[in-house]
Amino acid sequence: MKKREIDVVVISDLHLGTYGCHAKEIVNYLQSISPRLLILNGDIIDGWQFSKRYFPASHLQVIKELLNFLSNGTRVVYVTGNHDEMMRRYSDVQLSNFQLVDKLVVEINGKMTWVFHGDVFDTTTKGSAKIIAKLGGHGYDWLIVCNRFINWCLKKMGRPRMSFSKKIKNSVKKAVSWIGDFEQTAAELAIEKGYDYVICGHIHQPQKRVVETKEGSVTYLNSGDWVENLTALEYSNNDWSIYHYDEKEFTGANVIPIDKKIPTLSVVTDEIGLFINSLH
Repeated sequence: MKKREIDVVVISDLHLGTYGCHAKEIVNYLQSISPRLLILNGDIIDGWQFSKRYFPASHLQVIKELLNFLSNGTRVVYVTGNHDEMMRRYSDVQLSNFQLVDKLVVEINGKMTWVFHGDVFDTTTKGSAKIIAKLGGHGYDWLIVCNRFINWCLKKMGRPRMSFSKKIKNSVKKAVSWIGDFEQTAAELAIEKGYDYVICGHIHQPQKRVVETKEGSVTYLNSGDWVENLTALEYSNNDWSIYHYDEKEFTGANVIPIDKKIPTLSVVTDEIGLFINSLH
């Protein structure tokens, strides 16, 4: 498959290390693009639900694909989220073409774009409420697992897939209202700061819309997630668009298996691995 050349790609909420993560689809997508700038907008590895017992080969290959971007010259910016908040203690670290930040402001063709994960607006992920959020996260993860089994059955019957969690969100007025408040809050703050675009993740709700207030207007964008929606944001030809993964485009694509067998440890060797002529 020929790689699509894209100026900027934003992906978020991969939640590697959880049962709900669509790692194979992520790998397929990453192998199909060649971005100049890749922004990982939080919750890439799920530190809240991470377990040594579950991190399959396909999840490791996602990390391998991200490292391939770095080795091929793509600039990669990792914006921290709440599920990978352990990374925040290392914020503002930069190694070659990799950068770790809590927020990012980038100018693209004269337009100012503000990027952050979005959990700063979510009181349910802070303080004592964070414990409840983590417990709810495990329940959500199992709901996704059940949903994937149901979708597998639906696919076998030739019927379209469905999302239990999206149906629940859409049926609960409070959840719909919370999403709207989140988007409005982010947009109003971006207008106050004079930005042209504001990009978030966190709420797993892909979106592109213009928000207008008395103070001005801004384009609000959300990259969605790779648990339910399988979406990304792409900037090309001077415009942002929402990419929706379509498995029909990747028929026959396979995730390369990574051998998980641990080799026999041997420290005995006669091989010279490093030559040093002098040290100064």
